[in-house]
Amino acid sequence: MKNLLRSKRNPQGETSAERPVLEIQYHPSDIRKGVRYFFLTPSRLRTVGLVTAAWLLLVVFGLYAAPSVIANALARRSYDAELQERARLGERLHTLVGELEGLDTASDDTRLRMAKIYLAYGFSEDEAHGQGGYPHEPAPVPKSNYAGVIRRANGLHASISEQFGVLDAFLQEVQTFEKDHRGQVRNTPSISPVLSEDFVLTSPYGNRTSPFTKELDFHAGIDLAAPIGTPIYAPADGVVAFAGRYPLRQSVGWWRYGNLVALRHGDRFITLFGHCDEVKVQGGQRVSQGDLIATVGDTGWSTNPHLHYEVRRLIDEGGSKVFKPVDPRIYILNHRWRDEETVLIRARSAPSARGFEPLPRRMQR
Repeated sequence: MKNLLRSKRNPQGETSAERPVLEIQYHPSDIRKGVRYFFLTPSRLRTVGLVTAAWLLLVVFGLYAAPSVIANALARRSYDAELQERARLGERLHTLVGELEGLDTASDDTRLRMAKIYLAYGFSEDEAHGQGGYPHEPAPVPKSNYAGVIRRANGLHASISEQFGVLDAFLQEVQTFEKDHRGQVRNTPSISPVLSEDFVLTSPYGNRTSPFTKELDFHAGIDLAAPIGTPIYAPADGVVAFAGRYPLRQSVGWWRYGNLVALRHGDRFITLFGHCDEVKVQGGQRVSQGDLIATVGDTGWSTNPHLHYEVRRLIDEGGSKVFKPVDPRIYILNHRWRDEETVLIRARSAPSARGFEPLPRRMQR
Protein backbone atom coordinates (compact mmCIF):
# COMPACT_ATOMS: atom_id res chain seq x y z
CA MET A 1 0.00 0.00 0.00
CA LYS A 2 2.83 2.39 0.86
CA ASN A 3 4.52 1.68 -2.47
CA LEU A 4 1.27 2.26 -4.20
CA LEU A 5 0.83 5.60 -2.50
CA ARG A 6 4.27 6.75 -3.52
CA SER A 7 3.44 6.32 -7.17
CA LYS A 8 -0.17 7.46 -6.93
CA ARG A 9 -0.89 10.49 -9.04
CA ASN A 10 -2.80 13.45 -7.58
CA PRO A 11 -6.19 14.58 -9.00
CA GLN A 12 -4.44 16.91 -11.43
CA GLY A 13 -2.57 13.98 -12.94
CA GLU A 14 0.85 14.94 -11.58
CA THR A 15 3.04 12.69 -9.49
CA SER A 16 3.18 14.09 -6.00
CA ALA A 17 6.60 14.92 -4.75
CA GLU A 18 5.30 14.96 -1.22
CA ARG A 19 4.22 11.94 0.65
CA PRO A 20 0.51 12.08 1.50
CA VAL A 21 -0.25 11.95 5.17
CA LEU A 22 -3.97 11.43 4.75
CA GLU A 23 -6.00 9.40 2.28
CA ILE A 24 -9.74 9.87 1.90
CA GLN A 25 -11.74 7.36 -0.09
CA TYR A 26 -15.21 8.01 -1.42
CA HIS A 27 -17.29 4.90 -2.20
CA PRO A 28 -20.42 5.72 -4.24
CA SER A 29 -23.60 3.81 -3.43
CA ASP A 30 -23.61 2.61 -6.99
CA ILE A 31 -21.06 -0.20 -7.11
CA ARG A 32 -20.64 0.33 -10.83
CA LYS A 33 -18.94 3.60 -10.12
CA GLY A 34 -15.37 3.50 -9.09
CA VAL A 35 -13.95 4.55 -5.76
CA ARG A 36 -12.62 8.07 -5.62
CA TYR A 37 -9.45 8.85 -3.67
CA PHE A 38 -8.41 12.12 -2.08
CA PHE A 39 -4.89 12.55 -0.77
CA LEU A 40 -3.82 15.35 1.53
CA THR A 41 -0.19 16.20 1.60
CA PRO A 42 1.31 18.20 4.48
CA SER A 43 1.14 21.46 2.49
CA ARG A 44 -2.50 20.92 1.55
CA LEU A 45 -3.33 19.95 5.11
CA ARG A 46 -1.76 23.17 6.33
CA THR A 47 -3.77 25.15 3.79
CA VAL A 48 -7.01 23.48 4.88
CA GLY A 49 -6.08 24.12 8.49
CA LEU A 50 -5.41 27.79 7.84
CA VAL A 51 -8.64 28.20 5.92
CA THR A 52 -10.55 26.42 8.66
CA ALA A 53 -8.88 28.53 11.36
CA ALA A 54 -9.65 31.73 9.44
CA TRP A 55 -13.25 30.67 9.02
CA LEU A 56 -13.51 29.87 12.74
CA LEU A 57 -12.02 33.28 13.56
CA LEU A 58 -14.60 34.95 11.36
CA VAL A 59 -17.36 32.98 13.05
CA VAL A 60 -16.06 33.89 16.51
CA PHE A 61 -15.69 37.56 15.52
CA GLY A 62 -19.18 37.54 14.03
CA LEU A 63 -20.60 36.05 17.21
CA TYR A 64 -18.74 38.68 19.24
CA ALA A 65 -19.70 41.62 17.02
CA ALA A 66 -23.27 40.57 16.24
CA PRO A 67 -24.87 42.05 19.40
CA SER A 68 -23.18 45.40 18.79
CA VAL A 69 -24.17 45.43 15.11
CA ILE A 70 -27.73 44.49 15.96
CA ALA A 71 -27.85 47.10 18.71
CA ASN A 72 -26.50 49.76 16.34
CA ALA A 73 -29.05 48.82 13.71
CA LEU A 74 -31.85 48.99 16.25
CA ALA A 75 -30.50 52.28 17.60
CA ARG A 76 -30.34 53.70 14.08
CA ARG A 77 -33.90 52.63 13.44
CA SER A 78 -34.96 54.12 16.77
CA TYR A 79 -33.06 57.33 15.98
CA ASP A 80 -34.77 57.63 12.60
CA ALA A 81 -38.12 57.07 14.28
CA GLU A 82 -37.30 59.72 16.86
CA LEU A 83 -36.33 62.15 14.11
CA GLN A 84 -39.64 61.55 12.38
CA GLU A 85 -41.53 61.94 15.66
CA ARG A 86 -39.58 65.13 16.44
CA ALA A 87 -40.47 66.53 13.04
CA ARG A 88 -44.12 65.61 13.57
CA LEU A 89 -44.16 67.20 17.01
CA GLY A 90 -42.38 70.25 15.59
CA GLU A 91 -45.08 70.69 12.97
CA ARG A 92 -47.72 70.22 15.65
CA LEU A 93 -45.96 72.79 17.83
CA HIS A 94 -45.97 75.32 15.00
CA THR A 95 -49.66 74.60 14.42
CA LEU A 96 -50.45 75.13 18.09
CA VAL A 97 -48.44 78.35 18.16
CA GLY A 98 -50.39 79.49 15.09
CA GLU A 99 -53.64 78.72 16.93
CA LEU A 100 -52.37 80.64 19.95
CA GLU A 101 -51.55 83.59 17.71
CA GLY A 102 -55.06 83.41 16.26
CA LEU A 103 -56.49 83.36 19.78
CA ASP A 104 -54.24 86.25 20.76
CA THR A 105 -55.46 88.26 17.77
CA ALA A 106 -59.07 87.36 18.56
CA SER A 107 -58.61 88.50 22.15
CA ASP A 108 -57.11 91.75 20.86
CA ASP A 109 -60.12 92.23 18.57
CA THR A 110 -62.51 91.51 21.43
CA ARG A 111 -60.63 93.90 23.65
CA LEU A 112 -60.95 96.64 21.03
CA ARG A 113 -64.68 96.02 20.80
CA MET A 114 -64.98 96.18 24.56
CA ALA A 115 -62.99 99.42 24.53
CA LYS A 116 -65.44 100.82 21.98
CA ILE A 117 -68.33 99.90 24.25
CA TYR A 118 -66.44 101.55 27.09
CA LEU A 119 -66.23 104.80 25.10
CA ALA A 120 -69.76 104.56 23.72
CA TYR A 121 -71.24 104.29 27.22
CA GLY A 122 -69.02 107.10 28.44
CA PHE A 123 -67.28 105.23 31.24
CA SER A 124 -64.73 107.22 33.21
CA GLU A 125 -61.21 105.86 32.71
CA ASP A 126 -60.69 105.96 36.48
CA GLU A 127 -63.68 103.67 36.96
CA ALA A 128 -62.82 101.04 34.35
CA HIS A 129 -60.74 98.28 35.87
CA GLY A 130 -60.62 96.45 32.56
CA GLN A 131 -59.04 99.31 30.65
CA GLY A 132 -55.40 98.72 29.80
CA GLY A 133 -52.83 99.11 27.05
CA TYR A 134 -53.42 98.55 23.37
CA PRO A 135 -52.74 95.34 21.45
CA HIS A 136 -49.18 94.55 20.43
CA GLU A 137 -47.84 93.05 17.25
CA PRO A 138 -46.85 89.40 17.84
CA ALA A 139 -43.19 88.55 17.29
CA PRO A 140 -42.45 86.27 14.32
CA VAL A 141 -42.33 82.57 15.13
CA PRO A 142 -38.92 80.87 14.59
CA LYS A 143 -39.22 78.08 12.02
CA SER A 144 -36.42 75.74 13.15
CA ASN A 145 -35.51 76.61 16.73
CA TYR A 146 -37.98 74.59 18.78
CA ALA A 147 -36.74 76.15 22.01
CA GLY A 148 -37.53 79.56 20.53
CA VAL A 149 -40.97 78.35 19.43
CA ILE A 150 -41.67 77.07 22.92
CA ARG A 151 -40.61 80.40 24.41
CA ARG A 152 -42.90 82.13 21.94
CA ALA A 153 -45.77 79.82 22.92
CA ASN A 154 -45.19 80.54 26.61
CA GLY A 155 -45.19 84.27 25.88
CA LEU A 156 -48.43 83.98 23.93
CA HIS A 157 -50.00 81.99 26.74
CA ALA A 158 -49.08 84.67 29.26
CA SER A 159 -50.35 87.42 26.94
CA ILE A 160 -53.65 85.64 26.30
CA SER A 161 -54.14 84.99 30.02
CA GLU A 162 -53.59 88.69 30.68
CA GLN A 163 -55.97 89.66 27.88
CA PHE A 164 -58.70 87.37 29.20
CA GLY A 165 -58.24 88.85 32.65
CA VAL A 166 -58.75 92.33 31.18
CA LEU A 167 -61.75 91.18 29.13
CA ASP A 168 -63.33 89.53 32.15
CA ALA A 169 -63.08 92.80 34.09
CA PHE A 170 -64.47 94.69 31.09
CA LEU A 171 -67.36 92.27 30.72
CA GLN A 172 -68.33 92.49 34.37
CA GLU A 173 -68.32 96.29 34.19
CA VAL A 174 -70.39 96.36 31.00
CA GLN A 175 -72.90 93.80 32.28
CA THR A 176 -73.35 95.75 35.50
CA PHE A 177 -73.76 99.01 33.57
CA GLU A 178 -76.26 97.55 31.09
CA LYS A 179 -78.30 96.05 33.92
CA ASP A 180 -78.46 99.37 35.76
CA HIS A 181 -78.91 101.61 32.67
CA ARG A 182 -81.18 99.73 30.28
CA GLY A 183 -82.69 102.90 28.82
CA GLN A 184 -79.29 104.44 28.12
CA VAL A 185 -78.14 101.24 26.40
CA ARG A 186 -81.18 101.21 24.10
CA ASN A 187 -80.59 104.88 23.26
CA THR A 188 -76.87 104.54 22.50
CA PRO A 189 -76.30 104.41 18.68
CA SER A 190 -74.32 101.16 18.45
CA ILE A 191 -74.89 99.65 15.00
CA SER A 192 -73.99 100.74 11.49
CA PRO A 193 -76.84 102.55 9.70
CA VAL A 194 -75.84 100.73 6.50
CA LEU A 195 -74.99 97.03 6.29
CA SER A 196 -71.23 96.42 6.20
CA GLU A 197 -71.28 94.62 2.87
CA ASP A 198 -73.13 97.55 1.23
CA PHE A 199 -70.79 100.49 1.91
CA VAL A 200 -67.26 101.79 1.48
CA LEU A 201 -65.86 104.46 3.81
CA THR A 202 -64.85 107.32 1.53
CA SER A 203 -64.36 110.18 3.97
CA PRO A 204 -63.58 109.74 7.67
CA TYR A 205 -64.33 112.02 10.60
CA GLY A 206 -62.04 115.01 11.19
CA ASN A 207 -60.15 117.61 9.19
CA ARG A 208 -60.06 117.14 5.43
CA THR A 209 -59.84 119.05 2.15
CA SER A 210 -63.36 119.98 1.07
CA PRO A 211 -64.28 118.47 -2.33
CA PHE A 212 -66.18 121.70 -3.13
CA THR A 213 -64.01 124.57 -1.81
CA LYS A 214 -60.69 122.67 -1.94
CA GLU A 215 -59.88 124.21 1.43
CA LEU A 216 -59.26 122.54 4.77
CA ASP A 217 -62.48 122.10 6.73
CA PHE A 218 -63.88 119.95 9.52
CA HIS A 219 -65.90 116.89 8.50
CA ALA A 220 -68.36 116.27 11.33
CA GLY A 221 -69.25 112.73 10.32
CA ILE A 222 -68.29 109.87 8.00
CA ASP A 223 -69.26 109.30 4.38
CA LEU A 224 -70.38 105.78 3.49
CA ALA A 225 -70.55 105.33 -0.28
CA ALA A 226 -73.31 102.96 -1.40
CA PRO A 227 -75.67 102.57 -4.37
CA ILE A 228 -78.76 104.78 -4.50
CA GLY A 229 -81.64 103.04 -2.73
CA THR A 230 -79.46 101.17 -0.20
CA PRO A 231 -81.46 100.89 3.07
CA ILE A 232 -80.53 103.08 6.04
CA TYR A 233 -81.41 101.76 9.51
CA ALA A 234 -81.84 103.42 12.90
CA PRO A 235 -78.71 102.79 14.98
CA ALA A 236 -80.66 102.94 18.27
CA ASP A 237 -84.10 103.56 19.69
CA GLY A 238 -85.19 107.16 19.33
CA VAL A 239 -87.59 109.78 18.05
CA VAL A 240 -87.48 111.47 14.61
CA ALA A 241 -86.44 115.08 15.31
CA PHE A 242 -86.45 116.07 11.65
CA ALA A 243 -87.25 114.42 8.31
CA GLY A 244 -87.04 116.12 4.90
CA ARG A 245 -85.11 118.95 3.23
CA TYR A 246 -84.12 121.81 5.51
CA PRO A 247 -85.31 125.18 4.13
CA LEU A 248 -82.59 127.13 2.33
CA ARG A 249 -83.84 130.44 3.73
CA GLN A 250 -83.37 129.19 7.29
CA SER A 251 -79.88 127.65 6.92
CA VAL A 252 -77.65 127.20 3.91
CA GLY A 253 -75.48 124.78 5.87
CA TRP A 254 -78.30 122.42 6.72
CA TRP A 255 -79.83 122.76 3.27
CA ARG A 256 -76.61 121.32 1.86
CA TYR A 257 -77.34 118.03 3.66
CA GLY A 258 -80.06 117.36 1.08
CA ASN A 259 -82.81 115.03 2.25
CA LEU A 260 -82.05 114.69 5.94
CA VAL A 261 -83.18 112.56 8.85
CA ALA A 262 -82.29 113.49 12.43
CA LEU A 263 -82.95 111.05 15.29
CA ARG A 264 -82.89 112.05 18.93
CA HIS A 265 -81.86 109.21 21.25
CA GLY A 266 -82.84 110.08 24.79
CA ASP A 267 -81.09 113.13 26.20
CA ARG A 268 -77.54 112.26 25.19
CA PHE A 269 -77.36 111.55 21.45
CA ILE A 270 -78.60 112.89 18.13
CA THR A 271 -77.76 111.08 14.88
CA LEU A 272 -77.91 112.69 11.43
CA PHE A 273 -78.35 111.01 8.03
CA GLY A 274 -77.66 113.30 5.07
CA HIS A 275 -78.00 113.16 1.25
CA CYS A 276 -80.82 110.57 1.46
CA ASP A 277 -82.85 109.56 -1.57
CA GLU A 278 -86.15 108.54 0.03
CA VAL A 279 -87.12 109.43 3.61
CA LYS A 280 -89.22 106.69 5.19
CA VAL A 281 -90.15 108.37 8.51
CA GLN A 282 -91.91 111.50 9.72
CA GLY A 283 -91.14 114.03 12.41
CA GLY A 284 -92.17 112.87 15.89
CA GLN A 285 -92.24 109.20 14.90
CA ARG A 286 -90.69 106.72 17.36
CA VAL A 287 -88.25 104.21 15.91
CA SER A 288 -86.46 101.18 17.28
CA GLN A 289 -82.92 100.06 16.56
CA GLY A 290 -82.81 98.44 13.11
CA ASP A 291 -85.94 100.16 11.72
CA LEU A 292 -85.77 101.42 8.12
CA ILE A 293 -85.64 105.23 8.15
CA ALA A 294 -84.40 106.19 4.65
CA THR A 295 -82.38 105.10 1.62
CA VAL A 296 -78.98 106.23 0.35
CA GLY A 297 -79.13 109.05 -2.18
CA ASP A 298 -77.19 111.84 -3.89
CA THR A 299 -79.15 114.92 -2.79
CA GLY A 300 -77.74 118.22 -1.56
CA TRP A 301 -74.03 118.97 -1.79
CA SER A 302 -72.88 115.54 -2.85
CA THR A 303 -70.29 114.33 -5.34
CA ASN A 304 -71.54 110.72 -5.46
CA PRO A 305 -74.24 108.52 -3.91
CA HIS A 306 -73.42 108.13 -0.23
CA LEU A 307 -74.70 108.51 3.31
CA HIS A 308 -73.28 111.29 5.46
CA TYR A 309 -73.64 109.93 9.00
CA GLU A 310 -73.07 111.96 12.15
CA VAL A 311 -73.26 111.16 15.85
CA ARG A 312 -73.61 114.18 18.13
CA ARG A 313 -73.24 113.75 21.86
CA LEU A 314 -74.34 116.10 24.62
CA ILE A 315 -71.16 117.51 26.16
CA ASP A 316 -70.76 119.89 29.09
CA GLU A 317 -68.38 122.69 28.15
CA GLY A 318 -67.81 125.49 30.64
CA GLY A 319 -71.13 124.92 32.36
CA SER A 320 -73.17 124.92 29.14
CA LYS A 321 -74.34 121.76 27.40
CA VAL A 322 -74.09 121.42 23.64
CA PHE A 323 -74.43 118.59 21.14
CA LYS A 324 -71.01 118.15 19.56
CA PRO A 325 -69.90 115.76 16.79
CA VAL A 326 -67.92 112.67 17.79
CA ASP A 327 -66.37 110.06 15.53
CA PRO A 328 -69.27 107.72 14.56
CA ARG A 329 -66.85 104.82 14.11
CA ILE A 330 -66.51 104.60 17.90
CA TYR A 331 -70.22 103.81 18.18
CA ILE A 332 -70.48 101.30 15.34
CA LEU A 333 -69.92 98.06 17.22
CA ASN A 334 -70.96 95.63 14.48
CA HIS A 335 -68.19 96.60 12.04
CA ARG A 336 -64.40 96.39 12.37
CA TRP A 337 -62.58 99.38 10.91
CA ARG A 338 -59.13 98.94 9.43
CA ASP A 339 -57.59 101.57 11.74
CA GLU A 340 -59.79 100.90 14.74
CA GLU A 341 -56.97 101.10 17.27
CA THR A 342 -55.98 104.54 15.97
CA VAL A 343 -59.62 105.64 16.12
CA LEU A 344 -59.80 104.67 19.80
CA ILE A 345 -56.54 106.40 20.67
CA ARG A 346 -57.63 109.54 18.82
CA ALA A 347 -61.00 109.52 20.60
CA ARG A 348 -59.22 109.69 23.95
CA SER A 349 -56.76 112.44 23.04
CA ALA A 350 -58.22 114.44 20.14
CA PRO A 351 -59.20 118.07 20.81
CA SER A 352 -62.86 119.05 20.89
CA ALA A 353 -64.57 119.41 17.49
CA ARG A 354 -64.40 122.88 15.93
CA GLY A 355 -66.06 124.49 12.91
CA PHE A 356 -69.14 122.26 12.69
CA GLU A 357 -72.70 123.35 11.88
CA PRO A 358 -74.62 123.84 15.17
CA LEU A 359 -77.87 121.93 15.51
CA PRO A 360 -81.05 123.95 14.95
CA ARG A 361 -83.23 124.19 18.04
CA ARG A 362 -86.04 122.29 16.34
CA MET A 363 -83.77 119.21 16.14
CA GLN A 364 -82.88 119.37 19.82
CA ARG A 365 -86.43 119.43 21.16
